[in-house]
Amino acid sequence: MHISFLIHNAYGIGGTIRTTYNLAGTLAEHHDVEIVSVFRHRDEPVFAPSSKVRLRHLVDLRKDSPGHDGDNPEYERPATVFPATEGRYKQYSALTDRRIAEHLRGLECDVVVGTRPGLNVHIAQQARRGPVRIGQEHLTLGTHSPQLKLTLRTHYPRLDAVTTVTEADAQTYRKMMRLPGVRVEAVPNSVPAPALAPADSTGKWVIAAGRLAPAKRYDVLIRAFEKVVAERPDWRLRIYGAGAERAKLRALIDKRGLYNHVYLMGPATPLEPEWVKGSIGAVTSSLESFGMTIVEAMRCGLPVVSTDCPHGPGEIIDNGVDGLLVPVGKVDEIAAGLLKLINDDELRKSMGERALENSARFDPDRVAGRYEELFTDLLARGALRGSLHRTRGALLSSAFRTKDRSRSALRRARAA
Repeated sequence: MHISFLIHNAYGIGGTIRTTYNLAGTLAEHHDVEIVSVFRHRDEPVFAPSSKVRLRHLVDLRKDSPGHDGDNPEYERPATVFPATEGRYKQYSALTDRRIAEHLRGLECDVVVGTRPGLNVHIAQQARRGPVRIGQEHLTLGTHSPQLKLTLRTHYPRLDAVTTVTEADAQTYRKMMRLPGVRVEAVPNSVPAPALAPADSTGKWVIAAGRLAPAKRYDVLIRAFEKVVAERPDWRLRIYGAGAERAKLRALIDKRGLYNHVYLMGPATPLEPEWVKGSIGAVTSSLESFGMTIVEAMRCGLPVVSTDCPHGPGEIIDNGVDGLLVPVGKVDEIAAGLLKLINDDELRKSMGERALENSARFDPDRVAGRYEELFTDLLARGALRGSLHRTRGALLSSAFRTKDRSRSALRRARAA
């Protein structure tokens, strides 16, 4: 099976890039797989793809590259195919419209997979007949504007399937979008097992990781940890990541006098060596389309205290078994959840062991297996559709020939 992924920028940093590399690398063990990046802005990708996965790009933004496209006049003209209602619209142009169209119309593959709404629209409109067309949703339908939802409702019926990363979002798609004939399946992101020993639950560190963005609500986590420090000053918090909220969070830490207990560590790649230094993971988001960091922490043997926000945490954490779910935005409840694990060594250790065990369901082999089943079913359905179409055409052709022969015989009989 030849599988082609279309991604915004495979050379950057982000959950969609990581999970696409994970999935593509696993599928490449048995299939012919490529990742096609619309943009390339650096020589080497941050996340190294499997040697079995081909990586290529459509638009080169490297200023010192002989193929630099930044000066192309088309690059200055706005896109007309990539939807203006999509969050990345300003990065797209007449040049990307043309390059993506040329790529899709000439693509020889069995399955083509888009990884964001705007690219899924391109695939729906421009992929040639034949390949199975898959549109992945890495965010959630609820986070899209009404205008973008209307755009997707217009174009997604041309896809063969839409995949979401949670069952909750799949149900929203089935309920809110009119997509006759389009399969909507929930397939989670994958996270490989780390190549190092799991945490032993003895390190007195709480670990959090992700973009320093408003939706992550690290301000709430810092306020909650202030209450933790009041009871257990021997514990500390490390927050990994970069983003626009850094200065604001730094000021909050200083204002609360937590500079010896809460540390903004900046980004770290890989993150697994940092997870295993801790004993508890913390997520205080107001919204998570999935929750990659929850799974990453669990795969390193950490129980996670997470807000029960839409959509992912409740489908990842078995509350009270391998982690704890707490209300969104509630400082006291978040602090209580952290202290419950901090103050009970045996509970923390047993939950960490269960987290390690239960998170194996997100292993790339298992997730890739679900995609293989989906691709195979859709290819078979397409082949059946084509066979029925050919059979119908043959029957109609035969009927027309019989009718023509009858007319000829009747004309000969009348002439005689």
